[in-house]
Formats: sequence, structure tokens, C-alpha cells
Amino acid sequence: MAAGLQLKNYLTSKDDTLKTDFQQRWLSAGDQIRLQVKSNILQTLGTEQFHPSSAAQVIAAIACAELPVGQWPDLISSLVGFITVTTSDENLKEASLEALGYICEEISPQIISGQANTILTAIILGMRREELSNSVRLSACRALLNSLDFTKANFDTEQERHVIMQVICEATQSQDIRVRVAALQNLVKVMSLYYHYMEQYMAPALFAITIDAMKSESEDISLQGIEFWSTVCDEEDSLSYEIDEASRQGRSPSRVSKHYVRGALQYLVPILQELMTRQEEVDDDDEWNPCKAAGVCIMLMANVAENDIVDKVMPFIDANIKSEDWRYREAAVMCLGSILDGPDEETLTNIVKQALAIIIVLLSDSMIPVRDTAAWTIGRMCEELPEVVIQHSALQNLLHALLIGLSSVSRVATNTCWAFISLSEAAFNIALLGDEDDPESYALSEVYEELVSKLLECTERNETAVSNLKSAAYETLIEVVRYCAKDCYETIGKTTLHILEKLQHSIHSNFSVTDKSNLNSTQSYLCATLQSLLRKLNKNDILKLSDTIMQSLLYILQTSAVDNGSIQEDVILTVGTLIEVLHSDFSKYMDSFKPCLLAGLQNYREYHVCIASVGVVGDLSRALGEDLLLYCDDLIKFLLAGLTEVSLFRDAKPHIISALGDIALAIGPNFKNYIETVLQLLSQASQLEVDRKDFTLVEYLNELRDSCLDAYTGVIQGLKGPHPVEVNQEVQLVWPHVPFILAFIDYIGKDPVHTDSNICSCCGILGDLSISFGNNMTQLLKDKPGIEKVLIDGRNSETPKTKLYANWATNSFRKINQP
Repeated sequence: MAAGLQLKNYLTSKDDTLKTDFQQRWLSAGDQIRLQVKSNILQTLGTEQFHPSSAAQVIAAIACAELPVGQWPDLISSLVGFITVTTSDENLKEASLEALGYICEEISPQIISGQANTILTAIILGMRREELSNSVRLSACRALLNSLDFTKANFDTEQERHVIMQVICEATQSQDIRVRVAALQNLVKVMSLYYHYMEQYMAPALFAITIDAMKSESEDISLQGIEFWSTVCDEEDSLSYEIDEASRQGRSPSRVSKHYVRGALQYLVPILQELMTRQEEVDDDDEWNPCKAAGVCIMLMANVAENDIVDKVMPFIDANIKSEDWRYREAAVMCLGSILDGPDEETLTNIVKQALAIIIVLLSDSMIPVRDTAAWTIGRMCEELPEVVIQHSALQNLLHALLIGLSSVSRVATNTCWAFISLSEAAFNIALLGDEDDPESYALSEVYEELVSKLLECTERNETAVSNLKSAAYETLIEVVRYCAKDCYETIGKTTLHILEKLQHSIHSNFSVTDKSNLNSTQSYLCATLQSLLRKLNKNDILKLSDTIMQSLLYILQTSAVDNGSIQEDVILTVGTLIEVLHSDFSKYMDSFKPCLLAGLQNYREYHVCIASVGVVGDLSRALGEDLLLYCDDLIKFLLAGLTEVSLFRDAKPHIISALGDIALAIGPNFKNYIETVLQLLSQASQLEVDRKDFTLVEYLNELRDSCLDAYTGVIQGLKGPHPVEVNQEVQLVWPHVPFILAFIDYIGKDPVHTDSNICSCCGILGDLSISFGNNMTQLLKDKPGIEKVLIDGRNSETPKTKLYANWATNSFRKINQP
């Protein structure tokens, strides 16, 4: 076994880069060596007396290296032969099925699609009820689970689909719990992949099988029954979005919902509610059990069934919310909280108005699980119907109960924190009048100082690691600061001093190696909180503290390890906030901050640090304006180096390109010294193409296009100057590049994957070009159907900014075309 595991680790790795290197190393070994190893490992298959088989894992690892390059062509047929030949013993069948399962799990479906039928036949043979060995059936079930992704052609054929579904359904009736669980896992995945084929199986088999599974005394079986219906909910929720999208586009949807969830509510809800009463008094956050799964399933059903679920759940809630049995009380509250995202606003308003006073009382329940769930439910109410909660007559009682909840055990305090996040935002938005930045006062003003004090106490509690209370308290503090009224300013000032004092203490205290991780997380939270506070303080008050703040931030940047990306990123973002609020007054810190900024721009390994540093360059551009020119040579040099650095993760590069546009806009005509190099790189970036079947790459392509368009805008506007009519001569430096820019916009207009953001940026550039170059644009705009489409799409956009830019660009072109 040890030798097999060593060989497997020689061949594969969880790290994709290392895995590729290991596979290449294996392929570069001599043919004779590889042939001998493969021969030996096939002979070993089935000789082990334990499972999972190490030989099967090695075979799969070699297969993942060799099959993609056309080698070991007889492997699949050999494994299938071991399974189907009548003389094979149980161990050989089991190990061979394990090997097939591992191969199907790891390898791209396209590589073995030509052998899919052969593989499926062997797996189905191993799953049949005639197979006497439960171990073989289990391995076959697991292999099928890994192979379902490339069985579409088999599911498209009715007869083959019937055979697969029959074998799976029969396996769910096995007396072996492991086989039943694995078979049910297959049903869950089949529903996810092939929902549109399930109608003919739902009533005759699937409904009864999964209902029976949900009721099982075995938690593993029950979980799979619940997971099946949660998956049905996910599929029908996705279908509802597809149907809505098709309706907006005036077409028929490609798929339709069978509304299984709505039809099964009356049968499913009582079972789920009963499962929700099987709580443990001491909850383990890491343990997933039927009680928790049932609550999630009710929540998903509410999303799909909307108002239809209310009548099904309310009798249980009404009957048990005041029950003597705490388990039924808690289940009733959980059930109530779980349906708050689905039914329409009018229906929910009536529910919340009636239930809020009862839930407030339960915040002081004698049982911790009830208090915990009550706090969570209050948070859900605040999130879904904030105005109803804020304007409720019991609001003061609620605030008092929640403040007490912050001093409760960690799990209750954590959920109370989340409730305050929604509550503070709702109170803030309701109190806003007109276009003011902050309201004069709001519903939390009277308790604001006490609230902040208790949140700070939560961050210091010894059990903060439990239930994530520390992170919850800091995140709540950040939001409570963000959404505060003007009459809370004194508390904001005191809190800023307190946070700054804690940051300084964290710098100058001696921590052991084991405490280092806790130190880093604390400093990250303190920096994030400081960012929120700085945005609330007056500039004059910030100037009194800015020297101390910068000294602390620079110390952390200068002493933290280069690979400690998390804390460096948070510190740099805090510096960015200080730049944002100080504007030109930040210039006095530039000489000391510049080395740290350049180091961040070069931190290609921790690319989040690089992105944060690039963002600070943009902040500096907006804050310093032409004064940034003193630092531009180095900044632009380092930004351009990042663009061409192959080791830098691609997501950083759109940010770099946008930052170049920010610099151009800031220093105006002085950007002429950099224009040729920058525009050449923009030209290269604009021509990137990606695999249009890869959604992630298409999304990246559009982000890159947005950044290129932003950079072109910055260059044009910077050289043109701020005057709406008068144009600086330096803008003529762009003229040789205008044909390419127009061709780029024309291409975007004709590309079906373009986004509204692309269109908005294109319209902005077109307007700038028309002002900058006037009648000279007329000839260049001819025979550009993509540009015409950009303007049409922009004028028809539902986004006000895009529509505004499109109308402006269209009117600008009309003016230059007038005789």
C-alpha cells in the first residue's frame, strides 16, 4: 500500500501546476520503464485486501497523464474486461470499478467520450441487484456518480435512460446503507444534470424513493433524500430565471419547469418540519445533519413556491412557536426565518408584523438554541422587510433585546451582530432626506454609543474564535459606522481613537509565532474598521490623526513579510482611504510611502497586494492631480512592467490599464512623454481573444476591454484638457491612433458577447473623439456598422448612464456632420 501511495504522489498533485509537471515527468520516462510499471500495477489490481485500492489510484494517475496524449489505449477495455468476465473475483471487480471511477472523476470527458458506452455498460453490470457483492455494487455506484457528466448521449436515448434509471432506483432499495446512500447520490446528480428527462420517473419512482429516504433513521440516507429535493429547488429556481429572461427578450424558453416542488409541498413540508425538531442542544457548526439540511430545504422551497408555501408552514409555526418543548419552539422559529425570502411583500409584511413581538420575547428564551435562531430570524426580517421592522411599535423593545443578545453566548451574539447590520442600514436609508449624505438622526441614535461599545467588547471576548464572533463583530462595527447619523459623530471620534490605539498596541506588543496568525487577522480587521471610520470624520479631525495613522501603517508595511499578502493588502487599502479623504494634503507622506507602494506594485506573487497598490495609484491620481508628475516616471515604469509580467495573475492587468488612464487624466498634457509606449500596449491588450465557450474567460475579456476603453478615455481627456470646447494641441498626439481606436469600438459593437459597460465606455470615447477632432472624424466613421450598433444599443440601454453617454455621442456626431 505504501509503495502504491508513493507512486501515486509521484504522478499527481492537487496543485494543477505541479500535477502537469509530474505528468510531463512521467511521460518523459522511457517507454520500457512505463510499460513495466503499468504491467505490474495491472497485475497488482485486485490483490489488495483493503479499499480504496492504491493500485486503482495509481492506474488513474497514469491514465490522466497518458490517455490525453493517445497512450495506453487498451486500459479502459482491460478494466472493463476485469469487471465483465465471469471468472473475476470480488476484489478484482471492486478495484477495477474504483479505477474507472477515479479516471472518470479526474479526466476530461472528451478524452474518453468514445468509450463512454463501454464504461457505462461495465458500471451498470456492477450495480445490478443480481450482483451478490455489496462492495462491488458500492464501487459501481461511486463510479457511475463520477461518469454521469459524460453520459448525456445515453440519457438522450430513452431505452438506455430507462436502464440507467432502473438500476439506480433498484440500488436505492439495497439493504446495505452504503449502497443506498451512493445510489441516492446518483439520483441527486441525475436530477441536477437531466431534470428535463425526469417527468416519467418522478411519480412512479423518484417521489416515493426520496420521501422514504427523508424519513429514514439513518442520517446519511435522510440527508440524501433532502438533498434530492434541494436540488429540485435549485433547478426550478434557475428555470424561473431562464423563463423570465426569455420573456424579456420576447422568445420561448428553451426549457420549462415541471413545478415538482409546488406539487409536492403538502407531502414534503411536514416531513421537513419534523426533521427540524431533531436538534442537538450543543450545536457543532461543522456538523451537517438532517435538521440543518431540512431548514435549508424549506428556504429553497420558499424561493420556488413563493406564496404557496405559506399555508403549508404556518400551522406548524402557530402551533409550536410557544411550545413547552424547546425543540419545537426552535423549529417553529427556524421555519419562520426560512420562508422570509420567497412570498410577496404584502404576505411577508403581515407575517412579520404578527410575529415580531413573539420573536423579541424569544431572544430572552432560557434555551440557547432558541435565542440563537430568534436572533438569526430577526436578522432575516431586517434584511427582507427593514421598513416594517424599523417602523414597528416594538422597535425599542427589539433594540434592547438585541443589545442584551450581544452579551450572550458567542453563537447568539454572532447572529445578533448580523441582525444589527441589516437594522442599521435600514434605519439609515429610511432617515435619509433628499440628496444629503447622512441623516441628522436615525432610529439607532439613542443606543448608538452602547451598541458600538458592546461590539468592541465582542471583539475582545475570549471565545471570539467560536461561531466567528470576532469577524462578525468587526464586520458589524464597520457597517454600523458606515450607516450612522450625524448625531453619532462624537462616538465615531472616540471609536477612531480606540481603534488606532489597538492598532498601535498590536504593532508594539511581542507575539509568539503561534499568535502571529491571530495578530495578522486582528490588524486586518482594525485596518478595515479604520477605513470605515475615516470616511465619516471631518478632514480637519483626520489631519490631527493622520501622522500617527501613517506611521502605524508604514511600520506594518515595512516589517510584514512579503508573502503576508492579507495584511499588506488591508494596510494599502487603508492608505488609499486616507488619500481619498485628505486629497492633496496626502502629498507630505509621498516620499515615505513611495517605496512601499512600488514594492506592492512588484508583488506579483501576492497579486491581491498588487491590485490594491494599483488602486492606490488611481487614488493618488485623483487626489494629487498634476502634482503626481513628480512620481510618474517610476509609477508608469512599474505599471508597464506588471502588464508584461507573465507570472502576474491576469485579473490584475485590467486594473493596471485603468490606472494608466487615471494618471493620464491627472497630469493632462504632461502625459505626452509616455503616450507612445502606453498606446502601443493598449493596442496589444485590445486585440486579446479568448475561448468564447469559457464563461470565465469571456468575463475577463470584457473586463479587459472596459479597462482599455477607460484608459483611452483618460488619455484623450487628459491631453484634450478640461474645457468642454477648447482643446489642447497635445491631443493631436492621439490622432495617429484614432483609426485603431475606432476599429476596436467597431469590433466590440459587432461582438455578441459585449456588455452594457462596454457600450457605455465606447459611447464616452466616441463623444470625446468628436469634440477633440471634429470634422476630421467624418471620413473615419464611414462603413463602421459596429459603431452604429454601439450607439443604438446605448440609446436603448436600461442603464441611465449608458443612455446618457449614447445620446451625447450621437448628438456630437450629428453636429460634426452638419454642413
